[in-house]
Amino acid sequence: MAGKARPASDVPAWLVGMPLSYWVVGIVLLFMPVLANDFVLFQILGWSFILGMIALSLMFLGGYGGMVSLAQMSIAALAGYMVAILGTSGVQAISLHWPWWLYVPVAIIVAAIFATMIGALAVRTEGIYTIMITLAIAAAFFYFTRQNYTIFNGYSGFANVVPPELFGINWRRPIPFYYLALFCAAISYLVVVYVSRSPFGLALQGVRDNPRRMAALGFNVVMHRVVAYTFASVIAAVAGILLVWQNAQISPGTAGLPAVIDILVIAIVGGLARPIGPFIGALIYVLLRTFSPDVLLTLGLPGDRFKLMIGLGFLAVVYWSPDGVLGLWDRWRTHRRKAADPLTGQGGAP
Repeated sequence: MAGKARPASDVPAWLVGMPLSYWVVGIVLLFMPVLANDFVLFQILGWSFILGMIALSLMFLGGYGGMVSLAQMSIAALAGYMVAILGTSGVQAISLHWPWWLYVPVAIIVAAIFATMIGALAVRTEGIYTIMITLAIAAAFFYFTRQNYTIFNGYSGFANVVPPELFGINWRRPIPFYYLALFCAAISYLVVVYVSRSPFGLALQGVRDNPRRMAALGFNVVMHRVVAYTFASVIAAVAGILLVWQNAQISPGTAGLPAVIDILVIAIVGGLARPIGPFIGALIYVLLRTFSPDVLLTLGLPGDRFKLMIGLGFLAVVYWSPDGVLGLWDRWRTHRRKAADPLTGQGGAP
């Protein structure tokens, strides 16, 4: 009937139930171009969104599936390479100059197929063996791209890889690129939250906790894990496309072993328990990566040792809170509630 109010049940409960702080942060991010300069928008926040999405794909596998994959950066880099190879770049002899509406989905599909193959191998192992298989694949991908000149242009990679100018907008300008990265990061976050509460997500968490019981109940444990790899790869692939557009180039170093480990550090520092954790970890990482050289130079130390500060920060967070920064935040809130009301620990009436 026209004019009839929409029932409240039509609004997803997971969206309505988001904390008020999340909405406040969302509004602040929406109006951030009014508050921040181009460097903060493009280099700090834009890069944080991209790394946060790649770490989010790892968080989905580790937090909900109990599978730690070190190949997520390789998956993202493969999508970036596909954009350079299928689209337009400075290497005219290799790039195929496809239109954006064709090479973007093909890049994501190729990355998803690659991730599915990785998952099909990795899900049949557990613990350290899963980590070692995915690490070996990441190392193999790095060396293959560096030594292959026919497809990946070897050590040099591809330069002048820029996003298409849609609607007359240069999407590599700081403000348009910021909103593009923010939109993709927000969609990725919301999709992960939704999937984690869907039947598939709940079944995946059941597989994580007790795979034998889930198999006895009739669930295909292997298939759920492989599909989780495929789903996570789509998020990593979109981030990889944004990364190559932001840097306007891609080379084997994009998926080098240091970058692979950085994604693991970002996910753990932020926290594997909730989807917001990887973005917090990414922001911390980018801030340290950007400003720690200046701090080291001020202290009279070589500025190229910024990895030392990142490593020390990682050790501190893991030592004090295995759940990352979010774990420290939860402990602090619990301590405040207990201090406010020792009997109930809730700071109010029981």
